[in-house]
Amino acid sequence: MPFSKKTAEFLECERWWILAILMYIGGFFGGYTYTCRGGIFCNAQTANFVLLAMSIGNGDWAMVKYLIIPITAYFLGAVVSEWLAGSIKRFKLIRWDTLLILIEMIVVMVLGFIPDTAPFQISQVAVNFICSMQYNTFRQADGIPMATTFCTNHIRQVGVFFTKGIRHSESDHFKRMFFHVGMLALFVLGGVTSTMLCNHFSGKGVWFAVLPLGIAFIDLLHADLKTEKDMMDKKPRGH
Repeated sequence: MPFSKKTAEFLECERWWILAILMYIGGFFGGYTYTCRGGIFCNAQTANFVLLAMSIGNGDWAMVKYLIIPITAYFLGAVVSEWLAGSIKRFKLIRWDTLLILIEMIVVMVLGFIPDTAPFQISQVAVNFICSMQYNTFRQADGIPMATTFCTNHIRQVGVFFTKGIRHSESDHFKRMFFHVGMLALFVLGGVTSTMLCNHFSGKGVWFAVLPLGIAFIDLLHADLKTEKDMMDKKPRGH
């Protein structure tokens, strides 16, 4: 990125293009679950907590028990990713970040085989779980804190750096603003793509996510085995 003066400081799993791919995937998952897996979004849990509160207020205990499932899946995704990151590191073969992309590819392939008549909860919980792991694992792009599974913080950052750019007339603020605008655009593009594909191919449309994930996996694996082989002990920023 033009505002990253020392890109050598960052690991491959922190590069903006890896996070850009995952931002696209975040939008893709959102379009997939909403279009053909129950009409809900599984990338984050704010809506589920609002529904949980409303269900408790209405005394709808069946819905309360139902909502505990995706919330728990998201919780477990964070726990598993945090635990495995330390365990995988000890082997010094590949990074957890790389392995996670491979896991996502496998989950995506499995999701495509699930019949359209199967309960939506199967796909929803799976997406909850991998989105949580992705959110917890990939935290910065070239030193810029960010999330790849939802957009709220990016919208906030656009507003922040737009205001700072107007107030201080420093071009760096606008560069930061357009960085977040670009990430938002990729998220939207992912949602558009998955919606079109799922409308045409139904649940099997999710398989197309394997291509961008595969590109990220190959890049990260090459870094682990070649260019960053002697840097396995170095932690990504934000961890």
